[in-house]
Amino acid sequence: MNPLLHKFETPFETVPFDKIEPKHFLPALTEGIKIAKEEIRLIKENTEKSTFTNVCEALERSGSIVGRTASIFFNLHSAESNDEIQNIAKEFTPLITEYSNDIQLDAELFEKIKSIYNQKDSLNLTGEEMRLLEKQYKGFARNGALLDEAQKEKLRSIDKEMSNTSLVFGDNLLAETNDFIMVLDSEKELDGLPDSAIEAAKMLAKEKGHEGKFAVTLEYPSFVPFMTYATKRELREKMYKAFSSKAFRGNDKDNREVVKKIANLRHERANLLGYKTHAHFVLEERMAQEPAKVNEFLGNLLDKAKPVAVKEMDELKKFCKENGGVNPDDFMPWDYSFWAEKLKQDKFNFDSEQLKPYFKLENVVEGVFTVAKTLYGISFKERRDIPTYHKDVRTFEVVDEQGRHVGVFYADFFPRSGKRAGAWMTTFRDQHVVDGNDLRPHVSNVCNFTKPTETKPSLLTFNEVLTLFHEFGHGLHGLLSKCNYESLSGTSVYWDFVELPSQIFENWAYEKECLDLFAKHYETGESIPQEFITKIKESSSFHEGRQTMRQLSFSKLDLGWHGQDPSSVEEVDKFEKEMMQECELLPTVEGSNMSVSFGHIFRGGYSAGYYSYKWAEVLDADAFEAFKEAGIFNKEVATKFKENVLEKGGSVHPMELYLAFRGKEPTPDALLKRAGLL
Repeated sequence: MNPLLHKFETPFETVPFDKIEPKHFLPALTEGIKIAKEEIRLIKENTEKSTFTNVCEALERSGSIVGRTASIFFNLHSAESNDEIQNIAKEFTPLITEYSNDIQLDAELFEKIKSIYNQKDSLNLTGEEMRLLEKQYKGFARNGALLDEAQKEKLRSIDKEMSNTSLVFGDNLLAETNDFIMVLDSEKELDGLPDSAIEAAKMLAKEKGHEGKFAVTLEYPSFVPFMTYATKRELREKMYKAFSSKAFRGNDKDNREVVKKIANLRHERANLLGYKTHAHFVLEERMAQEPAKVNEFLGNLLDKAKPVAVKEMDELKKFCKENGGVNPDDFMPWDYSFWAEKLKQDKFNFDSEQLKPYFKLENVVEGVFTVAKTLYGISFKERRDIPTYHKDVRTFEVVDEQGRHVGVFYADFFPRSGKRAGAWMTTFRDQHVVDGNDLRPHVSNVCNFTKPTETKPSLLTFNEVLTLFHEFGHGLHGLLSKCNYESLSGTSVYWDFVELPSQIFENWAYEKECLDLFAKHYETGESIPQEFITKIKESSSFHEGRQTMRQLSFSKLDLGWHGQDPSSVEEVDKFEKEMMQECELLPTVEGSNMSVSFGHIFRGGYSAGYYSYKWAEVLDADAFEAFKEAGIFNKEVATKFKENVLEKGGSVHPMELYLAFRGKEPTPDALLKRAGLL
């Protein structure tokens, strides 16, 4: 029996991971597609008068097995992959693409949608129904429904090739990350690293079969502490070069041709659909609307940030030389994190490591739960009876103040070889209503934090605390959704709006009132000292100019690939240098490249959208002012944010939601003030 094809007989119909095996995915997908095609046939052949209900809602409800199977499969492909899953993906992904195209390119189905769309103003639709209709119509139009048969076939082949190439990109990157390990014989080579990082390096070496030695890898919990604290400059250089040359080493895992192929396929697809570039296609469905507006936005930030960043770097190089480091002309990228941390300690009399004992992972998790309860009245109860895909994953039932079920939350926090780097929020089921029944969401946060060692629990850096708050903000957006339609619920919003709930939530981590709830020393239980909180606040805009330039350089690289015709790009590294030139503050290292490992735009959903992090920072800084004015735990403001932003998903245009919450359009002033860029 294939568990994917039957109702899940588990608590809250959660995924029965204990029963699902890799061999179940392709048969379930094939059967799901067969059922979905029959559902589509019934919509098309229905002889009754076409209505919103028998066309739009029927289409929205179709393909549920396909959606469920794909969501489980791709989540495992990211968080618990192996050779078998990766091989299945090579068949699975093209099938999904083909199925999606079969629907989007179905002329009869589109005619039915178009007939409803053409009379939309006389149908008395609710706001959410109108959004669904418009989304469906545009979805068809923007995905080829208006093309002739020959063009449709061309689109199919482009989409198939694109999905396969994107998989290759991700698999190459994972392999390159996993393949590198720097094994060190003595603790002396880890000079400068805090005890916790040394212990983690020892444990890692043991796990990798190098008992009695020390190991450093390209996974963030290993790489970042090494680059920040290791005094041996030649080892930092080795690590930096390994990290920045992933998938750029001229071997069979090199992503150069892969990146060019993806960019060219996207451009070709956009042209076929009548758009000048992929960026023009993408931005039509964003708050920003067009590349010119994004470039203007980035240009304004660049003007403010560059003078500040140049000043910061000059000061850092001078500090480095005065404290026994290299001359300013010899300062390289592998010197940045090390000396920036030293300067930060000097300026604020403050070492980031001092904070870690106050940020035990379990306490921080309890902290975000408490903040969510204080603001939105929801509680998280751990459950041991919900199946998971790995022993490290914890599960929670979420309930409201009346004890009613809100959703299920999965927490997966530690790195492992089958898991891609980074941190993300995802869902196994999105909230939606079927036959009056509100199906609550199953939401997951996936991160890569330092694992507990034999002597210490998992202790987070403050940056990791921010990451946890960030992803949990996305989680709340998914959990608190109150929409009718799955395709509009939770985080199904414009991409440059989706980061608002996550980035605003980071703000609480800087506030004493919030830190006092959970930041307690893991050994003594004492609360984080006020002086540390003050220093967190004071140092929060440390090197914000440089940080902004870094984000702008990524955004410009993204628009470089997607905002023009990429067919003339011959050398990926040369093109990249041109795109990022005006944002560079340090020499480019030969053999390093960002594009080939830029998973956000070549594997994730951020193509022509990386700017949205900065765009959403403007929104979050402006929105958090409302909380600061009334008190960060003010129930009235929290309820307003919950009802106007978190519950609404994509059922209303984001600017309308923002205006309903804030009463005015956002301005960059709050962000510039917070970042010290004014």
